[in-house]
Amino acid sequence: MHKIVVLEGGLNEEHEVSLNTSKRVKESLKKLDYNFDSLNVNPSNFHKEINNYGKDIIFFNALHGTYGEDGRIQKILEKNNLSYTHSDSKTSIITFDKNLTKLNIKELKIPLIDSISLSIDNLSVDILYDTFKKFGSFVMKPVSSGSSFGVKIFYSEQDIDIFSKNIELEKNIYENHKEIMLEQYIKGRELTVSVWQNNNISESLAVTEIISENEFYDYKAKYIKGLSKHILPAKIPKTIYDKCCYYAKVIHDHLGCLGISRSDFIYDERNIYFLEINSQPGLTMTSLLPEQLKYKGINFDYLVKNLIEFSK
Repeated sequence: MHKIVVLEGGLNEEHEVSLNTSKRVKESLKKLDYNFDSLNVNPSNFHKEINNYGKDIIFFNALHGTYGEDGRIQKILEKNNLSYTHSDSKTSIITFDKNLTKLNIKELKIPLIDSISLSIDNLSVDILYDTFKKFGSFVMKPVSSGSSFGVKIFYSEQDIDIFSKNIELEKNIYENHKEIMLEQYIKGRELTVSVWQNNNISESLAVTEIISENEFYDYKAKYIKGLSKHILPAKIPKTIYDKCCYYAKVIHDHLGCLGISRSDFIYDERNIYFLEINSQPGLTMTSLLPEQLKYKGINFDYLVKNLIEFSK
C-alpha cells in the first residue's frame, strides 16, 4: 500500500478551509489504515520540499484556492513524476478561471450568463456605469478565486456611486487577483451539483438548493454553521433537477475533471444558468459534496479510497 502525504494549508484566503478538509481526510485515512503524513504547503519552498519524497508517495490534494487548485501545484508534481489526487494541471488552470471555463464549455450549448473580464488595474467608474447600462444589475468577482471571495453585487447606479467614493481602497481587496469578471446579475435560486467518479466513471450525486442568511452564499455562509440552509434534494421541477445533474456531469467530463467536482447554477424559475465549477470542492463537515454523498448513501471513506486508487 502506498504512503499518502496530505497537502494542506496553502497561504491564501482559503487556508482554514483547507485545514478542515485535511482534518476530515486524515480521519478517513486513519480508518482506512493508510500510512500517511501531511505537508503544510508554503508556495515559496514547495518545489524544494517535495524532493524529500520518493516515487512511492501519493499526494492527496486537500488544498483550496490559489496555489492549490489553480494548476501550479499540479504542474510541479507532474514535472517531478509524482502521483496526486484530483484534476491535472491543464484542467485545474481552466476550472479555476471563470472566464476560461465559460470559453471552454461554450460549445456545449449550456446556458451561460453574459459577462466581461478585465484587469483590476483597468477597472474604472466609467466601466462600472457602462456595465450597468449594458446588463442592468451586475456582479463583480475575481476571475480566479474560490469560496465566493470578493463577490460584490451592484443593484443600482447608487451602489456604483458609493463604490466610486473609495474605489482605490475597494480595489485593494483584489490585490492578489489580477483579473475580475463583471457578470449580469440573475436573481434566482442557488443550486449546486457534485460529481464524483465511482471506479473512474463520473456520475452526478444530487442537486442542493442553498438558502443563505447573507446577501448571497458568501465565504461565511459556506463555512459557518447556521448561516446557510441546504435543501437536499432541491425542491425544483424534475426536468430542472435532471438538467442540472446532466449539465454538471457533461461539464465535468468535457473539462477533464478527475475524482470530484462541483458545479453551481442559478435558477430563475424559468431557466437554469451555469455559474462556475470547482474542481476541488471542500470536504469539511459543512461542505456540500460530503452532504450529497451521505444523501446518496455513499460512505465518505469510500470516496477518499476512490480518489487515492484512481490518482494520476
